[in-house]
This record gives sequence, structure tokens and C-alpha cells, in this order.
Amino acid sequence: LFTAAYTGVNAGLVLAVADDPGMHSSQNEQDTRMIAQAAHVPVLEPADSQECYDYFKYAPQLSETLDMPVIVRLTTRISHARGFVALGDQVGNFEKDYEKQPAKYIMMPGYARGRKVDLLKRIEAAKKLSDSTELNRIEAGDGKVGVICSGVCYQYVKEAMGDTVNYLKLGLVWPLPEQLIRDFAAKCEKVYVVEELDDFIENHC
Repeated sequence: LFTAAYTGVNAGLVLAVADDPGMHSSQNEQDTRMIAQAAHVPVLEPADSQECYDYFKYAPQLSETLDMPVIVRLTTRISHARGFVALGDQVGNFEKDYEKQPAKYIMMPGYARGRKVDLLKRIEAAKKLSDSTELNRIEAGDGKVGVICSGVCYQYVKEAMGDTVNYLKLGLVWPLPEQLIRDFAAKCEKVYVVEELDDFIENHC
């Protein structure tokens, strides 16, 4: 995964990962967001069945745009959910011709050093995208309390709090949208972060 981020991709490369907070059927409680941050790889986190479908259509395009793998993080309640899904139009063919580029794909140290510099530029582009993408959105509610959440936690908070709080609903959870978080927090007197497993978003805030 780390090396694939260095080399980049040709056609879109999407990894589906099923994290299991609470270890309902797993031997460990990995938090893929931590791994993705270390590898400099973007992470999408859907909040329901429709978003699962939409994000998996979008992820290959994002992968090609940023020239890097993209992870779609699913957690237990999303993976085991069912719901109505509007299919929409099918995405086009992602097949690409292979172009021989040793300096891009052969990660000997001499090439890899240059690709690391390029990777840092690509992750900066991903950070800018995180602030502007519709996957990250503010939902205005009543009062001065704000909640930042992603994935199934968004559903939990919406069910518990309804429209009594303001929401920053994150779909692209790495890189996180720094300016959007600042703008959201500036409009609230108190902000809570609700997330599954590690305090990933909280620490970033």
C-alpha cells in the first residue's frame, strides 16, 4: 500500500476495507484511517447503502484524478445494513493502456525519492479537494452546538439529536478538510466529535 501510493496508479485502484469496531467477528480493532494517514492514501467513509454505491462509483475517478489508491472504509453496521439504492447511470470503462515508465513504477531508491516528493504534492491536492468536495458538507440545525461525524456515527447522531444541532458530515475522512472544520467550528459555541474507534478526527481538530 505504501509503495502503491508512491508509484501512483494507471487505472483507478480502490481498496474496500471492513473495520470492525467492537470486534463483533474479528480478532482485532484496526482503524484503517491510521494506516491511510501514514501511507498518504485518501479514505472515503459512507454512511448508508446509497453512499456505499455512490462512493464506489466515485472512488475510481478520484483515484485516477489524484494518481493514487483510494480506500473505502466500511465499518460493521454499514457492512451489515440493507437499504434502497438508486443505481443511476453506469460509470464508463476505466481500462487504460499500459505505458512503460520505469521512474514511476520501479521503486528503486533513486526513483523512489523523486516519487516521494511527487506524492507529497498529490496529497496536498487531496487536502484542497477535501475542503471543496460535496462529500463533506455542513447541515445547519438549531442552536449553537455542532457535531462532526462520519460513517454510521452520522446516522446515530441524527437519530438521537435530529435538527437540534448543526452537523459537519464527513465523507472524505482523510485528508480531513481543515478550512471547512475551522469555518464550522467558528459558527458554534461547542463542538463534539462522534466517531468509531480511534480519536482520529478529534485529534486532527
